[in-house]
Amino acid sequence: MTRVRIQKIESIRDPDGNLGKRVELIEDRKIPRFAVRPSTEEARMVQGVVQALQQQMPMFPSRMQFSIPKMILFLTEQEYEALGIDFDVNKVYELELSGQAIRFKKPL
Repeated sequence: MTRVRIQKIESIRDPDGNLGKRVELIEDRKIPRFAVRPSTEEARMVQGVVQALQQQMPMFPSRMQFSIPKMILFLTEQEYEALGIDFDVNKVYELELSGQAIRFKKPL
């Protein structure tokens, strides 16, 4: 199973002019953090400043996420409703591909 997040939902029209949705899914992976022990006093000071910035300023996230494009769905309104899933941006699902089927499950 793969963990995916809804990145974008757009309204579209198919070639026949029917309304539908374009749903972009990305794979979410967390980048593991490695403890780095600086060898010099200057490097330790820089590391301390960076850690303080990460704690105080949201533009310097302490946990990095790596996103890989996974799937784009083009669905008519009827297909979207038949699927029975209420896609919203930033919702996370477990994506299972097996036996010629695609399944979405909300993670526990």
